[in-house]
Amino acid sequence: MATELRPSRNGPQHPPAKAPPAARRSLRSRLTRLDVKGAPYAFISPFYLIFAIFGAFPLVYTLWVSLHDWGLASGTRKWVGFDNYKYLWSDADFWHATVNTVAIFVLSTVPQLLIALFIANALNRRMRMPTLFRIGMVAPLITSTAAVAIVFTEMFDHDWGMINWALGLVGVDPIAWSTSRGWSWVAIATMVDWRWTGYNALIYLAAMQAIPKDLYEAAAIDGASRIRQFWQITVPMLRPTIIFTTIIATIGGLQLFTEPVLFSVGTPNKMDGGPLHQFQTLTMYMYDNAFGHDRYGYGATVAWALFLMIILFSLINFLFVRRTGGTK
Repeated sequence: MATELRPSRNGPQHPPAKAPPAARRSLRSRLTRLDVKGAPYAFISPFYLIFAIFGAFPLVYTLWVSLHDWGLASGTRKWVGFDNYKYLWSDADFWHATVNTVAIFVLSTVPQLLIALFIANALNRRMRMPTLFRIGMVAPLITSTAAVAIVFTEMFDHDWGMINWALGLVGVDPIAWSTSRGWSWVAIATMVDWRWTGYNALIYLAAMQAIPKDLYEAAAIDGASRIRQFWQITVPMLRPTIIFTTIIATIGGLQLFTEPVLFSVGTPNKMDGGPLHQFQTLTMYMYDNAFGHDRYGYGATVAWALFLMIILFSLINFLFVRRTGGTK
């Protein structure tokens, strides 16, 4: 028996109206376009949210703190404008730490990347047990930085260190590694090179394995030696990877902290970088001002100076590598 629609108090009832097919297609098309355009931003948004919280905000906040006479323990919050930056420009201790930082950076980065490049080229050839040697390149990286620094500090000891003992076998007088400014740079740079050379070598090795083998075969047919193939094929093809490793090494080298701190054995204040501040880096100087002397505002100023220095050196290295590689 058919069901009849009975009138209600509010009027007759009607079945719900359906959207026209054209309207449904238009709505579906708009949703599709929104999904295609908006989905990539939604997928990458977690990174930018985390960066905004833990990267951008601390950066801006540090700039705000650097414009104050700010003390953590004393609770001082006094606006001083650019007075901290004016004092920084004439601060002899800051420039002393800057020279130390740049010198250790140069002594560690240049040999590190060159040695890594030659090691990667050797590992790229056919050899027995290649996996064992590649794992050996990673071993220094997974070793504790504190353990590395302690071992190397003992090796560079003036009286009982293995380095001076080996030098004595060939008639060289013991070197004051921890008290001499230049030699302390060399000792710390050696720690950094031992730890990070294998890491960069594996990056270069991965990039080398992506180079087409046809280029080497054609060069060999033309009579090019392996050395010539390395400099005229391998190195130019690795230019983007070399730029990447150079920038990463610049950032890490200018922020050097753990190695020189642990190298300060026997110093009352490890942030001094030796009794004469001979290997005090900018990060050590920043930490000493912010937390050692309760000058948090000036420590933030040093942090911003280091940040700008890293950008400047990264741009210089980027342009230098591109220019030497022949890229315009």
